[in-house]
Amino acid sequence: MRIPRSALGHVWVFMLVGLARVVSAQTPDSVDTRTASATAQTPEAGVPAARSLRGGVEDAVKSVRGPAPLGVDGQLTSWLQVRGEFRARIEGFTGGGFAADSSDAYWMDRFRFNATASPTRSMKFVVQVHDARSFHKTTGSQAAPFRDTWDLRMAYGEFGSTNTVRVGRQELAFGEQRLLGHLGWANTARSFDGARVSLKRKGVQLDAFAVSVVTIQPDAFDRSGSGNGLFGAYLSTTVVPKQTLEPYVLWRQSRGIAAERGGIADLRQATTGVRMAGKLPSAFDYSTETAVQTGSVGADTVRAWASHWLIGKALAGVLAHPHFFGEYNYASGDGNRTDGTRGTFDQLYPTGHDKYGLADQVGWRNIHHARAGVEFKPSAKWGVNGSYHSWWLASVTDALYSAGGAAIARSAAGTAGRHVGQEVDIQATYNYSPQLLVGVGYAHLIPGEFLTNTTPGHSYSYPYLMVTYVFLGEKPAIAWRNTQ
Repeated sequence: MRIPRSALGHVWVFMLVGLARVVSAQTPDSVDTRTASATAQTPEAGVPAARSLRGGVEDAVKSVRGPAPLGVDGQLTSWLQVRGEFRARIEGFTGGGFAADSSDAYWMDRFRFNATASPTRSMKFVVQVHDARSFHKTTGSQAAPFRDTWDLRMAYGEFGSTNTVRVGRQELAFGEQRLLGHLGWANTARSFDGARVSLKRKGVQLDAFAVSVVTIQPDAFDRSGSGNGLFGAYLSTTVVPKQTLEPYVLWRQSRGIAAERGGIADLRQATTGVRMAGKLPSAFDYSTETAVQTGSVGADTVRAWASHWLIGKALAGVLAHPHFFGEYNYASGDGNRTDGTRGTFDQLYPTGHDKYGLADQVGWRNIHHARAGVEFKPSAKWGVNGSYHSWWLASVTDALYSAGGAAIARSAAGTAGRHVGQEVDIQATYNYSPQLLVGVGYAHLIPGEFLTNTTPGHSYSYPYLMVTYVFLGEKPAIAWRNTQ
């Protein structure tokens, strides 16, 4: 795979522009940095940081001193805060569609501008516009999730203090975002139109919402609706020390779904589940989540389920603070596509990146997934991790689905085998400050029996280099006005 010289030139220009903003004469205050051992994406604006046992940029770490300011203060007044972010990523692949002659390398960038107005302590208004584009991409679509030119990504009002009501275009992110997330890794990300109520007490929070996912229209205004609705209640409690318990009920409805027994019908589906995570004695940690789906598509019956299990162990007092973990994920498949019972698990609206492999060729549908990995934290600014993955189909007559939920390959007769393949991946991140984050990663997938028999069977590789720069609204900041 060859990276175009023009794309590499963009990276150097971007880095020089960022460094030109450094004001070394100003002594910075202490700032909170964030690790990035699992992904290289920053938390989405307006969404509480999600808990993750494997680390990631969502997990805050201890404060450190030292980084010089690279951006401008965004506190315009006591009640108006603005924020500006630029993210650039060079990525590519070889072996697209598991074919030897399919490869690409391209550049993506994304600008985001936020404004948060808080007239009172119990009233807040948030607006975010973004511009997402891709360049030098020669294969596949250049629409979503790669491009969405100058559109309204969030616009909501939030009312209340302890208990709040949020109305408008917003993000949803719960748990580890296996079912509901902002999809921040994608260039266009995800948001919803609707309302959310949050009730909070000590150690307990209940969220109830009624929303519709926003469909990206690269050359028009992004809209929701079209008969698609999502309703839910999500309870999170930390009453038990060092433990989190999160039961939930989600109801999805959608129009225009093909029924197994023929025709087009409406989907009415309930997802009931529970997530548990926490710390155990002897520096062990764990995470588990199980969800069951019932409902109908016309005369068809929905019966599906999925489960996630993870156990980790941190080695205290060891160089680079290694954390080892093992993980197993399962999602049911459909054994018969014409019997009127839909058995393929619906992963809803997840942040699926790197949940089942960095290459994102596998999603939480019709799969057995085993993972083993290790994370290192050489310093407060550096994070490194590596993983090994292996996958098997849950049902040999159902398809292999990608992280986005799309079918990649299928053997209708079930004669192609069960083993999908293996992957090894490695990632590293450097977190200079909340204003500058650099990430790099590489994944290599080796096809197993199933992919060898249903595709050309070539191995798939995916590298990336990503830089996130917050030029407005994060600290330490260059003061653009006197702050007497």
